[in-house]
Amino acid sequence: MVTTRRAQTALTFSDEAFAEEIRASLDLVEERLLKAVDTDQPLLRQSGSHLIRAGGKRFRPMLTLACAHLGDPARPGILDAAVALELTHLATLYHDDVMDEALVRRGAPSANARWDNSVAILTGDYLFSQAAQMMADLGIEAVRLQSATFARLVRGQINETMPQPEGIDPVEWHLEILSEKTGSLIATCAKFGAWFAGASEETIATAAEFGEVIGVAFQIADDIIDIASDSSGKTPGTDLLEGVPTLPVIYALADDDPKEARLRELVARPVAEEDLPEALELLRNSKALEQARATLLQYQERARRLAKSLPEGPAQKALVDICDYMIERDA
Repeated sequence: MVTTRRAQTALTFSDEAFAEEIRASLDLVEERLLKAVDTDQPLLRQSGSHLIRAGGKRFRPMLTLACAHLGDPARPGILDAAVALELTHLATLYHDDVMDEALVRRGAPSANARWDNSVAILTGDYLFSQAAQMMADLGIEAVRLQSATFARLVRGQINETMPQPEGIDPVEWHLEILSEKTGSLIATCAKFGAWFAGASEETIATAAEFGEVIGVAFQIADDIIDIASDSSGKTPGTDLLEGVPTLPVIYALADDDPKEARLRELVARPVAEEDLPEALELLRNSKALEQARATLLQYQERARRLAKSLPEGPAQKALVDICDYMIERDA
């Protein structure tokens, strides 16, 4: 098995030749990302490259490049699309860290912690502008699709920060937020890869749906890992301490079993640090965590069906490998 990007992700493709080709293309993406922030303004050049140099999975451009093999991966525009969409993702991280008052991102000080909120916000804006310029070169339809995606990202972020409306199932509300906040951009990454490669309309639509479903699955897996894993590189219970609503917590709060009363009491608000070990222990042995895992499995199986319905070839196998990775990372 060969990793798709050197030492950055545990995601592997079973087709080694395909993995090597994707890795070479990701090296080009990396060069283009740094070039996009190579401005003559020294602070902006430094802050703009900060998260790029910190690394990351580069899952979004990887998916664009993989889905391009559903058509002709040598057609123009594919690499530009992959870079522009990753710039969009990076820009959201700068803004997210300001909103969350985060101190660390990808093992390094966040931009807002290293400089200040103003620098972080303006850097995110700059990355958005660079992405928009690249999209403009790809054509009006690319701009339209990217704008619609960005609107969904913002809507999902706003819905996450506001109280849940009356009469809506909390699990459905949460999953819709994940679709908009996370799934929408990953869907566009898959769609752009197939579209710029000249794939059929049916294949483009299926690739986009796969991207949205797998994007939600990735976020659910992260929710579970925050509770269940001691080896993910992330301190267990970080979301609990910050009061971030995650799927296991939402299932726990919806459970009216008297035996789970203490768990509901603990997770109804940000968990105090001294209560974190108890909260983690209760969640790890709760029905709520099993419900979250069952939901993850539903999304993984749905994504696998979509991948299997695509034309046979190395790209289809790669998307199936992504589905398998989804379950492995939660193991």
